[in-house]
Amino acid sequence: MRREALLSICLVTTLASLLAGCRATPTAHVLRPDAPDLVGTTRAGAETYRPLIEEAVRKLLARQRPSVRTAGTETRPLRVCFVGVENRSAEELGDFKEQIYEMIDTLLENSASYRSVSRRYLQAALRETGLRPDQLFLPANMRLVAAALERQGQPVDCLLFAKLTSGTTRADRTTQRDYLLTLELVNVRTGDYDKESALLRKHYRR
Repeated sequence: MRREALLSICLVTTLASLLAGCRATPTAHVLRPDAPDLVGTTRAGAETYRPLIEEAVRKLLARQRPSVRTAGTETRPLRVCFVGVENRSAEELGDFKEQIYEMIDTLLENSASYRSVSRRYLQAALRETGLRPDQLFLPANMRLVAAALERQGQPVDCLLFAKLTSGTTRADRTTQRDYLLTLELVNVRTGDYDKESALLRKHYRR
């Protein structure tokens, strides 16, 4: 009996050690540039935000006039200041909020006919005027920030706002969530605006 008991104890200890070792050994690998993004099983991730951003920005900028007239017949790129991302979806953005901002801002800057005003200048203008980003839809506040940016040597033609929303449909043990990214480009001089959006539907199973 003692021998059988000792063998049982050894077996249990060995199995426990193996299980603990498996739980304590994370693994990872670097994805190739052409590899698909990992699809999140409980919330949106790179597989959702990246295509939304690329589609919405491409459609919005393609419809805009690529330059503005200055003195005589000379033209210059449209200068756009991206204000930020407003999250109205059912999920927290976490560290994706900053990445969404950077992706949109980079697409603006890399376009041939548009120039992006650095967020650092916008933050300085907001501190000078005492305004928050969500207050910039008021025309008077928009003009105040535009004037502050111009004093910094950063004249701006338009402000760009981004909003992420979601809609959820549930059926038994499955859920569909529709993610909508909306971009709104507002002319700081005239108040005219243009809006574009991109939609991505995602199916979750429990």
